[in-house]
Amino acid sequence: MSAKNVTPNPSTVLGRQLGEELRRLRESARLTTSQAAEALDCTKGKISRIENGRVAVRLPDLTAMLHAYEASEPELRERLSALARKANRRRRDGWWNQYGSVLADTYRDYIALEAMAGSIRTFQAQLIPGLLQTPEYIRAVTVASQLWETADEIESFVRVRLARQERLAEDSPLPLWAVLSEAVLMQQVGGAEVMKAQLQHLLTMSGKPNVTVQVLPFSRGAHASMFGPYVVLGFPEDGALDVVLADNPTGSMWLEREAEVTRYQDLFDAARTSALSPTESRAVIHRRAKEHRA
Repeated sequence: MSAKNVTPNPSTVLGRQLGEELRRLRESARLTTSQAAEALDCTKGKISRIENGRVAVRLPDLTAMLHAYEASEPELRERLSALARKANRRRRDGWWNQYGSVLADTYRDYIALEAMAGSIRTFQAQLIPGLLQTPEYIRAVTVASQLWETADEIESFVRVRLARQERLAEDSPLPLWAVLSEAVLMQQVGGAEVMKAQLQHLLTMSGKPNVTVQVLPFSRGAHASMFGPYVVLGFPEDGALDVVLADNPTGSMWLEREAEVTRYQDLFDAARTSALSPTESRAVIHRRAKEHRA
């Protein structure tokens, strides 16, 4: 995933939750998006973006929508107002916003979603997942990307990635399940010493109860996930749908439609089923680590 080439912006989980409730209220009021837009004196596109969670909902707009939808219950109004304030605060106050000079808005959106996620499943074809990278590995990847030019920019990006990793060490740590192509273990990112230390770190992290690492060996041949890496983010809110970030030859894209997300959930299930067990994978990682000699 390129921090400067992700499109389009994802919705936030809280924003999607609010938008879904507003959509149900609109439909209960038997209003089309055009009729709702007329009531708010805005475009139909704005109503759609609100319902998809892609834009912040200003409290005056929320009040106008609830009035148009004849949603007058005080408890409902207060709950949705609180949800809007919380969603807008999440967008604005995350620690990642202080790195605006080196992170594109879209990458900050990814970090915001990651910060709210209740689980992460990922398949990686070439790189160690960012949450499991060592500082030296991060630095080597950042330099190779040629997206950042100065030493300060590179070090800022390294700090961002290390800050993201703190989610794995919280009191209620984030569950991470990673399936890695065997090629990930062999690519000498940063040179032999960096790779040996990286794979040793991978072994350490894979021993944690919230981290599962599996290796998909070359011997398994062709498989459906070989066409590109992806991340499936799951969320703890009731009814919240997973979100997928998938890489492709021209960049990365967000997928939120249920059919698309289900496709990637099935891809991951197939990958983990084909991969070596976590115990067998640790043995392969250990062997590959020893092969990296300066």
